[in-house]
Amino acid sequence: MTDPIADGGAAARASLSRTSSARTSSPAPSAPPDVTPPDSLVLRTGALSWLLPRRGSLVAVALGALILVLIALGTFASSTGMSFSETLSGLFGTGDPATVMLVQDFRLPRIAVGVLVGAALGIAGCLTQTLAGNRLATPDIIGVNEGATAAVVASVVGSSTGMIGEWWLGPVGAVLAAALVVLCAGGAGHRGHRVLVVGIGVSTVVGAVTDLVMSRQNDSTAGGVFLWTVGSLSGRDWSVGAPLLLVLLVLLPFALAAGNRLQLLRFDDDTAAGLGVPVRRIRALALALAVVLSGTAAGIGGPIAFVALAAPVLADRLGGRSRVPVLASGLAGGALIAGADALGRVIAPVEIPVGVVTSVLGGPFLLWVLFRSDRGAGRR
Repeated sequence: MTDPIADGGAAARASLSRTSSARTSSPAPSAPPDVTPPDSLVLRTGALSWLLPRRGSLVAVALGALILVLIALGTFASSTGMSFSETLSGLFGTGDPATVMLVQDFRLPRIAVGVLVGAALGIAGCLTQTLAGNRLATPDIIGVNEGATAAVVASVVGSSTGMIGEWWLGPVGAVLAAALVVLCAGGAGHRGHRVLVVGIGVSTVVGAVTDLVMSRQNDSTAGGVFLWTVGSLSGRDWSVGAPLLLVLLVLLPFALAAGNRLQLLRFDDDTAAGLGVPVRRIRALALALAVVLSGTAAGIGGPIAFVALAAPVLADRLGGRSRVPVLASGLAGGALIAGADALGRVIAPVEIPVGVVTSVLGGPFLLWVLFRSDRGAGRR
């Protein structure tokens, strides 16, 4: 007779042996899949990590190097007859005192201000285009440039000096004009389309009032203000460059954060909200940043056209469409202003304001953007 207790123990030992054998022969669990985008590099420091796009970083470095080259060329671009070697010696402070003063105290501050103005316009244009989902959307469409111009022109009414008003009147007028546009539009609306349409109407009215006020001024005042209204860096130095640099340093982190969130708004509001994005707050933040940056740039350099349109498009083409190119747009805008300002000082016997140069070059660029958009729509 068999012992049931012994048989049960033998069966249990056999089952444990089979389980152990199965565990030994089963493959080891695989490592978690790598979810890092193919064009990115992860940088980790303790509990913090950054997702660094390789292509975007290379584009930023290249644009930074281009700006340095344009600064060197811009200090040389003038009608004074100074050679390139003398310009470099003045730029590095190794030339004679007169050359050093001319380059470092007059030319270099103006070029630096132009780069900062272009950076502010490029970042503002990038935020506005992403917010509206339209490459033709720029801050001046929502009345920023016209509001800044009206505020500066109003400050010189009755003056006989021909000097323009303080630079801080630009952002004040821009904020007031943008607030009027948003108020008339009843809010930002879906993807900002209604704001853009109302902004065109408000811009037209404010621009017409500004022209009427200028037409009633004396020749000296009207002539001095007119040069600024087409976009000019003449006479700009560190007194206005330092405040603009401070504005950029303060607002750039917020612009980068807003651009990261706006990237999710490229789908639709419901998808972005499902991913945890506060849609209304991000839109309001992006619009406010664009208005302040563009208004400050207009208050310092005047309403320079097409930079806010062209810089984001170029940055997008160079860096790819996987991310919102906030930083690259700022660098591209700085390069555009530096190049246009240098070009305006050498292509004619009399200096051409930078705003005129960007307008002349911006027309063909706008046609290129429109034709590319049409071909893209046809392929779809």
